[in-house]
Amino acid sequence: MTAYQPDEFEGVPTDAAADLAGIPDAFQRLWTPHRLVYIQHGQQPDEHACPFCRAPEMSDEQSLIVARGTYAYVLLNLYPYNSGHLLVCPYRHVADLTELDDDEARELTALTRTAIETIRRVASPDAFNVGLNLGAAAGGSLSEHLHQHVVPRWTGDANFITVVGGTKLLPQLLHDTRKLLADAWPGA
Repeated sequence: MTAYQPDEFEGVPTDAAADLAGIPDAFQRLWTPHRLVYIQHGQQPDEHACPFCRAPEMSDEQSLIVARGTYAYVLLNLYPYNSGHLLVCPYRHVADLTELDDDEARELTALTRTAIETIRRVASPDAFNVGLNLGAAAGGSLSEHLHQHVVPRWTGDANFITVVGGTKLLPQLLHDTRKLLADAWPGA
């Protein structure tokens, strides 16, 4: 048996896959190869490969940063649960809330509050989910760099297509959402 070569099936129509080895199942598949880089980099412990360490080195537009503080910054989630899903990250590469010093912890909290206030003004959500996933077992996909989620919620945002179809509808492009929130951020 030879190893799979990535270009081995290049140009083969997807419906031809039924003739390949495997046991058919009832799952529909949504192929997202663009996420592989995100997944691979997110699993590397090297802080130089960490997207939350690299983001502040880029322009706000390129990295989707909405606001910058002294110890932390706010950016859009690249794979949002809802439009306006923000992440509040310390600049320092730490994995746990207990590793923040007092100034970092205060600014993380202050930026989270401002994120909620700004999203309320711009998008009028019905509620919010705000939280941390500390460690991979808690659901942290990038658990080696602390980040707090601020997710605006609307009544009925988990509709048929989300629950049954496993597909999230996002009505606004990320760069449009970033501009809207950045422009509305106090002091912008």
